[in-house]
Amino acid sequence: MASSPFQAAVLQFQIDIGDVPANRDRAVGLISEAARRGAKLCVLPEMWSTGFAEDRLLPLCGTTPKILHELRSLASSMRIVIAGSLPERVGRSVYNTMHVINATGVVTGEYRKTHLFTPSGEDLWFRRGTSSGVILTDAGPVGPLICYDLRFPELSRKYFLERASVFCVCAQWPSVRASHWDILTAARAVENQAYVVAANAVGSSGHFRYSGGSVIVSPSGERLAALGKEEGIAIGTIDPAAAEEIRRRIPCRDDRNTKAYRKTRRQG
Repeated sequence: MASSPFQAAVLQFQIDIGDVPANRDRAVGLISEAARRGAKLCVLPEMWSTGFAEDRLLPLCGTTPKILHELRSLASSMRIVIAGSLPERVGRSVYNTMHVINATGVVTGEYRKTHLFTPSGEDLWFRRGTSSGVILTDAGPVGPLICYDLRFPELSRKYFLERASVFCVCAQWPSVRASHWDILTAARAVENQAYVVAANAVGSSGHFRYSGGSVIVSPSGERLAALGKEEGIAIGTIDPAAAEEIRRRIPCRDDRNTKAYRKTRRQG
């Protein structure tokens, strides 16, 4: 569990639909570079190994175990925590699952995306996850979020109440709503007094174009590191003690008035 400041990295790259070798090479190259630059936590985009291959998802899920095995070896050899979303097959169903690999090389937690983006038909290809929880890592307690989850503050608040100090966000957030990405990553950080480490895709992938803008936001809303529209790495410092100090000075957790949040009966 991290208590001293450490470096976190967001990795941003174009995801080629169905081209697992090309996507794997981009990811491994960026992870290796981030580790050389001192990062202890790396966050990858959503569905980074396959993209949203839709009708090819079931067979492409077969590549995930090998990808995970390689990432586990990489995490262990470089002593780095890696978080990224991959397709996971369970029977005839596919989940969009974030795997969090500890610096020991162990998959310390998994999170299946609970909010599927119905406007793009995501619910036709994936099954919703039904559980969530903070994942304990060598980078501290992590709250996992995948793309559309950013629009649901209830999930982030759950992680805040479970004392997550870092929210890891894997996304393929489209350019058309880039301004929402900037607002929501900052809002989730400020309202939950936590660091947000958010990795987005960039460039064209299938019918969509992605805005990049991967970012690390402090608990006070400061953009510690950010990328534009090019592939690359952004690195920022995570200081767990600073997050705790902000929570001490502005005690949002203790000042919650849960009585006021209860559903009221209609009058008349």
